[in-house]
Amino acid sequence: MVDPKAREESQRDPVAVSRFVEHFAAQLVEAGLPRMPARVFAALLASDTGALTSAELGEQLKISPAAVSGAVRYLAQVHMLSREREPGSRRERYRVHSDQWYEALTNREAIIKRWEDALREGVTSLGADTPAGRRLAETLAFFEFVEKDVAQMMERWRTHREKLFGGVRP
Repeated sequence: MVDPKAREESQRDPVAVSRFVEHFAAQLVEAGLPRMPARVFAALLASDTGALTSAELGEQLKISPAAVSGAVRYLAQVHMLSREREPGSRRERYRVHSDQWYEALTNREAIIKRWEDALREGVTSLGADTPAGRRLAETLAFFEFVEKDVAQMMERWRTHREKLFGGVRP
């Protein structure tokens, strides 16, 4: 019996898949993601299962195991993929989920809160009436404004996603 994943992915044009992966990765790089993690993320996103092993990623992207390792380490740290063991094997698979953007943005909220704390301390340390203190206070106000809107947007997204996709994780 042929593996359904292999059958589905073998019917796709590998050149078109590669073109998408490289094009989307370039967009992610332009937005600030490092190049190799961007390529690995795009390859996972383009995979029907959303999961590939290190060897599969290396083969598809024509990159070394060390490049894959560094990329997945970065992506795991920023919550853009998860690691899972293949049953009965020591090999890991790397997976993106349909809610990876939600998870990544939620992680950013925690970072923004830490920045806010540091900025508050900076305003106090530098003095709210100094040029630097006012600049920090404005930066703090910006992050507080964004954080409030992001929290509301995330709640609206959860409701919208449920209407569109139900409880199913593609």
